[in-house]
Amino acid sequence: MGSNNVSQSRWPERVGILALEIIFPSQFVDQTELETFDGVSAGKYTIGLGQQRMGFCSDREDINSLCLTAVRNLLDRHQVPLSRIGRLEVGTETIVDKSKSVKSVLMQLFEPEGITDLEGIDTTNACYGGTAALLNAINWVESSSWDGRLALVVCGDIAVYAQGSARPTGGAGAVAMLIGPNAPLCIDRGVRATYMKHAYDFYKPDLSSEYPVVDGKLSIQCYLSALDACYQLYRKKFSERHPDVAPVTLDTFDALIFHSPYCKLVQKSLARIGLNDFVLATAEERAARFPAEISEQFATVRLEDTYFDRDVEKAFMTQYASVFKAKTARSLHLAAQVGNMYTPSVYSCLVSLLIGSEVDELLGKRIGVFSYGSGLASSMYSLSVTADRERLAEFKRQLNYVQPLLDRRVKVDPTDFTALMEIREKNNHAAPYEPTGSVDVLFPGTYYLKAVDSMHRRTYERVPPEQPAS
Repeated sequence: MGSNNVSQSRWPERVGILALEIIFPSQFVDQTELETFDGVSAGKYTIGLGQQRMGFCSDREDINSLCLTAVRNLLDRHQVPLSRIGRLEVGTETIVDKSKSVKSVLMQLFEPEGITDLEGIDTTNACYGGTAALLNAINWVESSSWDGRLALVVCGDIAVYAQGSARPTGGAGAVAMLIGPNAPLCIDRGVRATYMKHAYDFYKPDLSSEYPVVDGKLSIQCYLSALDACYQLYRKKFSERHPDVAPVTLDTFDALIFHSPYCKLVQKSLARIGLNDFVLATAEERAARFPAEISEQFATVRLEDTYFDRDVEKAFMTQYASVFKAKTARSLHLAAQVGNMYTPSVYSCLVSLLIGSEVDELLGKRIGVFSYGSGLASSMYSLSVTADRERLAEFKRQLNYVQPLLDRRVKVDPTDFTALMEIREKNNHAAPYEPTGSVDVLFPGTYYLKAVDSMHRRTYERVPPEQPAS
C-alpha cells in the first residue's frame, strides 16, 4: 500500500461489506401472549411498540457463543480461508469478563491453522459498538496499515430486562460482516456524520446484573436529538463533497435503516427526518413540498421543542406514511420478529431490507444508515449498492437461509420463558456452573456454553452443523 501519503487514486476502491451473516435465538416468546401474561392492555407491545415476537437465550448461550456461531457460520458459508482475515473486531455491550475480550475467545477458531496475526479487540458503548467496530475495519482497509487481507466485524448482544414494562423490548442476536475492497455494499466516503455526548439515558453500572438502568423518556430524547444532529451534519458534508448535486433530503435515499430499540420508534424517526427537511427548508421549498396546513400550523416549530410533541409527531408520521412504507418498513422484519439485538440491531435491518427486496429494487441504490448507542454515541452514513446485477443477486442468494431459520424457531410459553429468565438472572456470573438449558432446541451449527469452572473459565461445544444435501 505504500507510505502514509498514498494518493487518493491509489486507495482501495469501493470498501464495504463483502458478506453478511446473521444469527438469532432458536426460541421466542409471542408478544400477544406476553401482553396477556403481564396483564397489560391488548396491543401495548404489538401495536404500541410494533413488536410481534421476541427471541431469547437460555443459560446455554452467552456473548462468546453467539459470536463464535456468527463468525464460524460466515467463514463456512462463504468458504473464506482463515489466512485471508487480517483484522477481527467485536462490538458488544454484553460483557461476561471485564478483562478478557470476546475477540480473544474467537481466536480459538483460528488456532487450528496457527493464525495469531489478527488486529482488533472489543469495542463497547451500548448499541453503537458494532458500528464503531465496522468503521475501524473500514479505516484499516483504507489505511497504510492495510496488508491486503480482509477484515471481519462481529457485533452481538443479549438484551434482557427485569420483569416489567421494559422486558418486551428485549431480544438477542449477532451479525458478522466481511469487509474489504470492491464490495457489493460500499460505504460512501467523506460523508460520515457523528454525534457524541455525555448522557445517562441507559447504562449498566451494576456489573453483577445483566439488567440495565433506563431513563425511558431521556432515552427517546437522546435518540431523536442524535438523529437530528447526525442528519444535519450528513447533509452539510454531502453538500461540501458534492457541491453540484441537489441538497440532501429524504428523497436522496432510496432506503433508510435505523437502530431499532422497538419498531414504532423507527417509524417516528423516518418522520423526524421529514421534520428536519421541513425546518431546514426555505418558504418557497415548503410551499412546493408540504401541504399548506402543515406549513401554516408548524411555521415556527423548533426541533428541540418537538421530542414529545404529539401534534408534530402525528402530522409528520401521517405526511410520511407512504415514504416509511416504501423506504423503511421492510427493514423492520427481523426487529419485529426477534426484538432489539442492541449492537447488531441496525445491521439486522440491513439484512431485512436485502431479503425483503427484489434485486432490481436495490441495484445501484443509496441506503441511509443511522446507528445509535446510549450514553451517547451515534453516526449516520450511507451505503451504495453495486450496479452489477449478478453480483447483487449472489449476495442476496447467500441470505436465503434467514427466513427458513426464522420459521424453524420454537415458541415458548410466557410462563416457561419467565422461568428461563429467572435461571439466567440467578446464575449470572456463577462459578462453577453447569447450564441447564436445552441443547436440543438450538439450531445446527450453534456454539453453546458447556460449563464454567471454579476459576470462571468457560468452555464451549458446537451443535453439529447440517450436512449439505449431496
